Amino acid sequence: MFHKKCNLCNQKIKNIIMSIIYKTSLPHIDEYFSLFETTGWNSDYCLTKDELDLSLSNSYYTVSAYEDNKLVGFGRIVSDGVIHAMIYEMIVDPDYQGEGIGSNILNMLVEKCLKNKIRDIQLFCAKGKKVFYERHGFTARDNNAPGMQYKKETPEAFKDFIGQI
Repeated sequence: MFHKKCNLCNQKIKNIIMSIIYKTSLPHIDEYFSLFETTGWNSDYCLTKDELDLSLSNSYYTVSAYEDNKLVGFGRIVSDGVIHAMIYEMIVDPDYQGEGIGSNILNMLVEKCLKNKIRDIQLFCAKGKKVFYERHGFTARDNNAPGMQYKKETPEAFKDFIGQI
């Protein structure tokens, strides 16, 4: 018997009726923009829909997850197709997290790289998600590992710079 106030029972009902469809075509930009906004990343990036659309169109491979035609998850690869692949924008709608959607997307992305014999698969790990990626075979880079990242000073400084171009 399921009770309305029982979280465990509600979760069981959700798992039974949830039917996720995975597609490798790009989502509509309006859907993607809404999903992207759930991350809070755009407070730093200050991206428009057109900029996000351009970034998606330059992807090597994408996976979108839908429930009842609603975009609930997304991940993408940017790659040279031979040596390096970088996984970006692993996003699952907060209402759908913990359902295995992110795992399925990540597995599909990694599988694409492996099938194409890409030798180096990396990703940026969002705060608090390290354990999730470790469960899928990723390890943190050593503190002395090569690599650097350009870091803009502030979102405002970046906006000012872009406005001057």
